[in-house]
Amino acid sequence: MRKLALAAALALATLSAYAAPDARIAELAAQQKQPLLDSLSQLVGIESGSRDLEGLDKIASLIADKLRALGGQVELIEPGSPASPEVYRMEDTPEKIGKVVKATFKGTGTKKIMLIAHMDTVYQIGMLNNQPFRVEGDKAYGLGIADDKQGIAVILHTLAVLKALDFKEYGTLTVLINGDEEISSPGSRALITKLAAEHDAVLSHEGASVAEDKLSLATAGIASVTLKVQGKASHAGSAPERGVNAFYEMAHQVLQMRDLSDPATGLKMNWTIAQSGTNRNVIPASATAGADVRVNKVADYDRIEKQVNERVKKQLIPEAKVELKFERRRPPLESSPASLALARHAQAIYGELDRKLGADAQVAGGGTDAAFAGLATKAPVVERFGLQGFGAHSADAEYVLIDSIQPRLYLVTRMVMDISRGKVAAQ
Repeated sequence: MRKLALAAALALATLSAYAAPDARIAELAAQQKQPLLDSLSQLVGIESGSRDLEGLDKIASLIADKLRALGGQVELIEPGSPASPEVYRMEDTPEKIGKVVKATFKGTGTKKIMLIAHMDTVYQIGMLNNQPFRVEGDKAYGLGIADDKQGIAVILHTLAVLKALDFKEYGTLTVLINGDEEISSPGSRALITKLAAEHDAVLSHEGASVAEDKLSLATAGIASVTLKVQGKASHAGSAPERGVNAFYEMAHQVLQMRDLSDPATGLKMNWTIAQSGTNRNVIPASATAGADVRVNKVADYDRIEKQVNERVKKQLIPEAKVELKFERRRPPLESSPASLALARHAQAIYGELDRKLGADAQVAGGGTDAAFAGLATKAPVVERFGLQGFGAHSADAEYVLIDSIQPRLYLVTRMVMDISRGKVAAQ
C-alpha cells in the first residue's frame, strides 16, 4: 500500500509540475505551423526513392541548406567513405547508396541529444505527378509525407523554435537524416549505432498514427530467409525420371519450416513468395522461395537462424542443391527503463497542452532506424516523435494531420530543453 501511495503521489507531483504550458514555446510552435507546411511542400516536391540517387542528392542538399541556415555544422556523408565505411550488403542493396545528412549544433551545456529521421521513400520516379503536395481541410497530402518527410520537417522547425528562444543549454545536438531507411539502412546503420552510443538520448521522428497518438518504446526486428534450389531439367512427359525436380524440393523445405513461428515470444516466420519452372512440360531446374521474419528480441535472431539452418539439411531429394540465406535486415528496438522514463516525461509535457500521449512497449509489425540507435546504448531511445499520419507506402492516400504540428513542435522543443537541463528523471 505504501508503494502504491508513493507512486500516486509521484504521479500527482509530476502532473502538478506541468500544469500549464509554456506560453512562449506554445506561441512559437504555433507560428511555425505554416513554415513547416511550406517545408513539407518543398520536401514532398522532390522525388527521393531509396534507389533514386539524383533525387536523394537533391533533397539532401535542400535539407543541408536548411540546417546550415539554422546554425548547424553540416556534413554530407557518403556511405562506404572513410566517414561511414561500413556498408551491410544484402541481396537487394544497390551498388550506390544515398548520402546521409549530419548536422551538429554546439551548445553551452553537457547533454548530448540526437534527432533522427529519413528522407527516402518507397515510391518510383514519376509517381509525384499523380500525388503532388496538397492541403485539404486538416490534412496535408503527398508521397512520403507521413513516412518520413514530416519527421524531417518536425526536426527542422523544432530547431527554428530553439533558435528563436536562443536556447543553447545542450552540449551537442546532432541531427541525422539518412537516405536508405526503406531498404533497411545498409549504408547508415553502423553510423546510427555509433553516434547513438555517444549521446544521452535519441528521439526518432517516424510518424504516429491518426488512430492513436502515441510514442513507441519497442519496434519489431525484421529478417529475411531466401531459399534457392538447383535441380535438373528434363522432359516432364517422356523422361521425368531424368530430371531433379527443384519445385518438389522447394515445397518440401517450405513445408518443413512452416511451424517456426512462436506466438509466445512474438517471433513470426512466414513464407511469402515462391517461383519455379519455365514451362509446364519441363521438370523445373530451379526454384526459389522467400520468408519474412519478425522478432521482438535480438536474441530471437540467433534462435530462428539456428532452426532454419538445421531444418534445411533434411532434404527430400538428395540430388538437389539447396542454399539458404538468413539476413538480419533490422534489429528490434527493445524497451528499457531509461526509454520508459523519457516517454513518461513526454506524456507529462503533452499534458500541459491538455492532450493525451500514449507510450508503451507493445511491438507493432514494422521496424525503424530507432532499433539501430538502441543497439549499443543504455541511453533512452524513443520512436514516433513525428506528426500523426496515415497511408505510408500507399500511392494515393498518404497524409499528415495539420492539427498535430503545433503539439509535436511544442513536445520535441520541450524534450530537448528538459533533457539538456537534466530534468528527465531516471526510471
